[in-house]
Amino acid sequence: MRSSSSVSLAGGRGSGSVRLSSSPACPVTAPVDAALEYLMVKKDFQAALDTCEKGLESLATCAEQEDSSFKYVELKAALTIVGIQALAELNQWCGVLQWVLQQYGETEKIPAKIIQMCILLYVKVDERAVMKDAVCDWLHCSGNMSQSGFSSVAELYFLHILVPMGHTAEALEMLETDVGRVAFTEEQRQAARSLVDIQNEKNATSSTTNLESVAVTTTTCASKQDKLTQRLTSIMRLLYRGLSVASVRIRSISLRRIFLALMLLYLLLIRVDPAFPWLLRLHGLLQQTWNTMFGPYYRANSRR
Repeated sequence: MRSSSSVSLAGGRGSGSVRLSSSPACPVTAPVDAALEYLMVKKDFQAALDTCEKGLESLATCAEQEDSSFKYVELKAALTIVGIQALAELNQWCGVLQWVLQQYGETEKIPAKIIQMCILLYVKVDERAVMKDAVCDWLHCSGNMSQSGFSSVAELYFLHILVPMGHTAEALEMLETDVGRVAFTEEQRQAARSLVDIQNEKNATSSTTNLESVAVTTTTCASKQDKLTQRLTSIMRLLYRGLSVASVRIRSISLRRIFLALMLLYLLLIRVDPAFPWLLRLHGLLQQTWNTMFGPYYRANSRR
């Protein structure tokens, strides 16, 4: 907390700081001017935010000493608006709503123009859901219905939050409640219903298109899978045939090698001892068998 003697605000014109005394007289424009100078002229957004926070702290002290006047309410709103702009420039937009609630305590107590500014900010960064519940609570507070900006807040809520988020049933229900009757005329409510109908048709068309796209994609994938399966089947058949032929060839080659080994063994026995006549007859039989089985094979190889 600040000391009871004074509060120093950086960034005043000329002297470099602005001194706010703690006298009962509440400061009017000095904090706002200093914050705007930081924000618009010097582009020092952090200094602008700090100046707004110091000014709001000083205003809170003044509020304890005197009743909240119109001047106090306007000055607090001005400092809050500049603070929101500084937070946005610092890319700290995600904490804007929380920062505003720190200044006002409750959502229902936030002025209409600040609620409007928050809606537009979160719509711009495509974070509508952040504001949905807060704006709904604000609109259903009976004390806010008398504010001059109530209709604008309701319109922004309807057009930029409920309808784009697809809450068309809630949007139609809102038109029939006290919020819709206070915020809109009968012609405006009829136009709003037409807008909801158009949005529902767009949603239905989009849903149908998505289903057709999914069906086409599924069919295409299935046809591709069928073609791939057919190709794999053909390849497997070719491999099976090739392996079958190879296995037969391998068997024949093995048999030939075995028979050749037997012949070599036989020839060795015959050449060692040709005196046995039954061996000579066996030699003739084996020679005939050899010529019958292997003669064509070797002649074919010799031609190659």
